[in-house]
Amino acid sequence: MSDVRWLSAEEQQVWRGFMTAVTKFTEHLDRQLQRDSGMPMAYYEILVALSEAPDRAMRMSELASVCLSSRSRLSHAVARLEKEGWVERRACASDRRGSIATLTDEGFAVLREAAPGHVAAVREHLFDVLTPEQLRALASISRAVDAGLTVECDKARAELGEF
Repeated sequence: MSDVRWLSAEEQQVWRGFMTAVTKFTEHLDRQLQRDSGMPMAYYEILVALSEAPDRAMRMSELASVCLSSRSRLSHAVARLEKEGWVERRACASDRRGSIATLTDEGFAVLREAAPGHVAAVREHLFDVLTPEQLRALASISRAVDAGLTVECDKARAELGEF
């Protein structure tokens, strides 16, 4: 235990403040989407990813990666979205083991309806509470944290067979 780099009092305060802010923000966005659109944020993120893909379609493995989800969790979510009629899944022509998820017209309409409320909540609780300097700092901090975790996360996914 002597080689552990314990957090200083200031670092502990920053860490807890960061975790509290991220958790509250994420929970607020999830509640807003549930209340206004009847879907959790994870489903919204899937619909957004598909809406931005060519032909509104993507291999399930790529969709899992884009949504930072395990394949099994994504498969369960897509099954629910299929039941709603928002997504269709079909076999991949080039690889029988793979499948393609496609955003339906109904799913796109649901997304279009949900987006204004979601964007308003993001704007109100993130962008509107920060100064331009704080936004630039947040962008820089986010890139640094992401870069520091990308290799580790990719390695963990590979070990779990998630690629």
